[in-house]
Amino acid sequence: MGTAWPYRGGIADFNNRLAQEFVKEGHEVRIITFTLQYPSFLFPGKTQYSPDPQPEGLDTVMMLNSVNPLSWFKTARAIRRIAPDILIAPFWMPFMGVSVGAVSRLVRRSGARRIAILHNLIPHEHKPGDRILSRWFIKSVDAYVALSEAVLSQIGMFDTAKPRRFCPHPLYDHFGTPATREESLKELGLDPSFRYILFFGLIRDYKGLDLLLEAYSDKRLREQNVRLLVTGEFYGSSQKYFDLEKKLGLEGLVIWKNEFIPSDKVRYCFGAADIIAQPYKTATQSGVSQIAYHFVKPMLVTDVGGLAEIVPNGKAGYVVEPEPARIADGLVDFFENNRQEEFIRGIEDEKRKYSWSNMTDAVRRCAE
Repeated sequence: MGTAWPYRGGIADFNNRLAQEFVKEGHEVRIITFTLQYPSFLFPGKTQYSPDPQPEGLDTVMMLNSVNPLSWFKTARAIRRIAPDILIAPFWMPFMGVSVGAVSRLVRRSGARRIAILHNLIPHEHKPGDRILSRWFIKSVDAYVALSEAVLSQIGMFDTAKPRRFCPHPLYDHFGTPATREESLKELGLDPSFRYILFFGLIRDYKGLDLLLEAYSDKRLREQNVRLLVTGEFYGSSQKYFDLEKKLGLEGLVIWKNEFIPSDKVRYCFGAADIIAQPYKTATQSGVSQIAYHFVKPMLVTDVGGLAEIVPNGKAGYVVEPEPARIADGLVDFFENNRQEEFIRGIEDEKRKYSWSNMTDAVRRCAE
């Protein structure tokens, strides 16, 4: 129960892929998603809907309205009729936890074991009432699967008794096979004489694109044949980034592809990149890291939240402080010392732990 196709975004992708894994293992699965997810005035992007076709093999029903309590009762009645053994309720932001938590409460006597998959618990961008809404959701379920050790530790702020497990975010392996550098550069219209740093995904303040722009202005990187590729839709003001680009003298050096990237184009963004930069100011875990693992791409992440758990420093990439100078140091080392092949070997070793079967196993164990 939660966001899924026809909605777009990382949480929807996660729920679709998890459902497919349960189906693959022989389970009967139904996804109940939203008829209305975000009221338009709360959604900062261009559209909430995915341009991709429906994922194969999934039974998805649009029923839940995030702001209409009548739909919460309707959804609870439907779940009681289905009589599932396990009800999975993802949590990624307090606002969405209100409706999902209400339904979970309404089905508490149905016999279903209610398992929360916690992407975030304390939001990256804080708002008044967040903790009250998070507590409302936490109290509605029977057990928890946290996607990072950081989130696992936060559960204790709200509950100390219920079962909980940590299972790292699995690979986002539904974006197809890796594309070669040559075909990726051709698809994106990029110059093959440059190497590329990729910033990928929705652009929000907490993701630190401003820190990356400042790092990229480091004169040592200017001596490298490197360009910064920014792909993703702005969730908030874009002008401040363009102003910073101009202030730092980076005009013509940053390649902007300011749009939501459809699933069938993601492989080209990663295929063109030499290293993936995630200069986040706050984080728990990141789906971008799991795309990078799938495409076997070195990463630079900042030492916030659970990112350091995912990217072993010096093996799969760099873990640095969220400061422009430290970000620049890592990028300079990568390009000057040709660390790519070294990190690729480390990534191939690390990615084995991020299977979807580990996630389904964690959910089943919490349901016992």
